[in-house]
Amino acid sequence: MTTSMDSADALSAEQDIPRPDAVLTEIVRNGVLAVTEEMKTNLMRTAYNMIIYEALDFTVGLFTARGETISIGIGLPSFIRGMANTVREKLAKYGVEGIAPGDILVTNDAYITGSHLNHFTFSQPIFSGGQLTAWACCMAHWPDVGGSLGGPTSDIFSEGLQIPILKYSQAGRINGDLVDIIKANVRLPDRAMGDLRAQIVAVTTGTKRFTELLDRYGRGNVLGAIANIMDRSEAAARARTLSIPDGVYEAESFMDDDGLQIGKPVPIKVRVLKRGDELTVDLSEVSPQVQGFFNSGPSTGYSCAQVAYKCLTSPTDYPINEGSFRPLKVIVPSGTVVSAVKPAAMRKWMTFPMTVVDTIFKAMVAAIPERTIAAHHADLVITLFHGIAPVDGKFFIGFIGPTGGGWGAKHNGDGMSGVVCSNDGDTHNSPCEQLEAKYPILIERHALRPDSGGAGRFRGGLGTEVVVQARSTIAVDIQADRMQCAPWGLEGGLAGLPNDVRVSMRGEHGQETLAGKIRSQRLRAGDRLYLRAGGGGGFGPPEERDPMAVLRDVRHGYVSAGAAREHYRVVVDDAGKLDEVATVALRTPSRQCRDEA
Repeated sequence: MTTSMDSADALSAEQDIPRPDAVLTEIVRNGVLAVTEEMKTNLMRTAYNMIIYEALDFTVGLFTARGETISIGIGLPSFIRGMANTVREKLAKYGVEGIAPGDILVTNDAYITGSHLNHFTFSQPIFSGGQLTAWACCMAHWPDVGGSLGGPTSDIFSEGLQIPILKYSQAGRINGDLVDIIKANVRLPDRAMGDLRAQIVAVTTGTKRFTELLDRYGRGNVLGAIANIMDRSEAAARARTLSIPDGVYEAESFMDDDGLQIGKPVPIKVRVLKRGDELTVDLSEVSPQVQGFFNSGPSTGYSCAQVAYKCLTSPTDYPINEGSFRPLKVIVPSGTVVSAVKPAAMRKWMTFPMTVVDTIFKAMVAAIPERTIAAHHADLVITLFHGIAPVDGKFFIGFIGPTGGGWGAKHNGDGMSGVVCSNDGDTHNSPCEQLEAKYPILIERHALRPDSGGAGRFRGGLGTEVVVQARSTIAVDIQADRMQCAPWGLEGGLAGLPNDVRVSMRGEHGQETLAGKIRSQRLRAGDRLYLRAGGGGGFGPPEERDPMAVLRDVRHGYVSAGAAREHYRVVVDDAGKLDEVATVALRTPSRQCRDEA
């Protein structure tokens, strides 16, 4: 399947829409940003589960009547295509004539959203003058949707409740039967209903505020301003695309395994074609869908390309809208790990796409090294756990993470340390104090991992280590990846340390797990988990790093004196001072080798 953002089908093609001046366009631009930010704020204020109000595992957005992105609240980057496709599928099911004011549509269909069943998407049509004008949409993570609590899955049916596209509300009247079905299929219905209501607050907020914008400035003016915004975003993207040398660029990497066939790598290969002011991302050679649960739907394949393209062409242009992607074409054949078809398992949908994006950057380093970035830790390294609370005897479900790791270095700067991976964008880790207050666990350590960042002229960011002690019996489930495929460096930079997960039972030293997988492991009081997120890859030869920068890294504890000597050829003495003479002597042979080469 091939798609392109054809400007002939874009909003700007409507001849009857007036084009307002730059002042009104800027007012509307800031207006739609404000609407999505208020949607985001109200969802966070009213949600019941930490994964929404603390981790921010959600995205909100405004879309045109046809489902084109107007603005999304910064959240999970991979949701951008999933939400747009969900709106389009809802419109396709009911048609314009089957949608009315007061309707709210819902689905968690993983093959539409591109993610897993935990992501419920609510959308409300926005009418103006009796015409369908836009949509307000919210996709958010529910901690439990039924299905198995832990361990691997091999089909979608074992992963929980599936809700096809339905009307949660029709002309303002709530579908009570649907609500009852959802309640009957989740373990903590009160919390699920709390998050459901929070999502309704988000979309109704979007509808209310966007309607106010339409009423204040007129439907035609607002839509015309949105058309201007999209056209300008397109122009900026095309101009930046033109600056990329024409050519075909390829790269490959791999994932550890599919969660079932442990130790069998899953290949990732991408091809990028640049011609003029258009760029094509070809994912035809990404691995076919796997038996395990690391698959994602077609929306995610497109999102991989969109996220990479946005970063390479217009990363700071806001709002994020459809215009930015009109010069982008994406080839995603059906049935890959990022375009899986039913009944493929999807529970860990987010893991593989992050490496696909990294691999696209890897391919483009030959063309635009100044805009690319070395690989990052690319996994949430998240722990799901459940049990019976010793305080009140009630069942609980919780999570630890996302665990911050290292991002890759750039041509002119070190990578960021302790940052969540790219798929999760604006999400946060859960505060230790909140976790300890709500669940029977103790966070003994949450710190940066020394020497985890890949050495280079610019160093990769550092990963983090989280040590968790169980204070009563809990069952934990971890399905991490990228233990074998370390975050690679670019242009001579070295790889960062990979992710690492270990468990210590009854005081024993932390033992390595099977490829980062801990499946429904029962921990008793005193047992510990060691969650270590990888570092980022380095950029450029390590021996070209400024010795004073290496010295600062050693003094801050980011790099050990041994690693400084081995990788950077910089000598730091026992007093923590730079030995300039020894450093020059150590670096001279390397410099001579490069000159001769």
